[in-house]
Amino acid sequence: MSYPPTLYTGESGEVTATYRPDGHEPELRYPKTGGAVHYLATQASTAGQFGMYRWEMGPTPSGPDPHFHRTISESFYILTGTIRIYDGTKWIDCTPGDFVHVPAGGVHGFRNESGEPASMLLHFAPGAPREGYFEGLLELAGKSEEEKAAFYLEHDNHWL
Repeated sequence: MSYPPTLYTGESGEVTATYRPDGHEPELRYPKTGGAVHYLATQASTAGQFGMYRWEMGPTPSGPDPHFHRTISESFYILTGTIRIYDGTKWIDCTPGDFVHVPAGGVHGFRNESGEPASMLLHFAPGAPREGYFEGLLELAGKSEEEKAAFYLEHDNHWL
């Protein structure tokens, strides 16, 4: 197996690192569930290579049912609490330090049903404009079934 194609062709490197200190306010909050999303690395900031988000779930049960993506893989790394992740056959109670990777086309879902807050890192590869999906979830209430279906299709969410 070899390395991917060269992305940087300069001779001496560049000063391009970004730093985000702990305690930075999340970019998005979900008032009904007490959840929040931190946009750590977006499609725009990684030139489409990946996206990484810190997903904080409140104690109210929440999270998507089983689904799959055609264009992106998704990985989960549990930071705090217990998050149930569906691996395509069963729900697994994942705790801090647990990691789950789902290739494109892989059926998955995740939920916090513990009654306590929980958090995880979500990684998407290649990068996709997931911010539009996360933000659009706040506006789905009151939409028609056709509008919801179009929203999910636009954001590569295919429900089972």
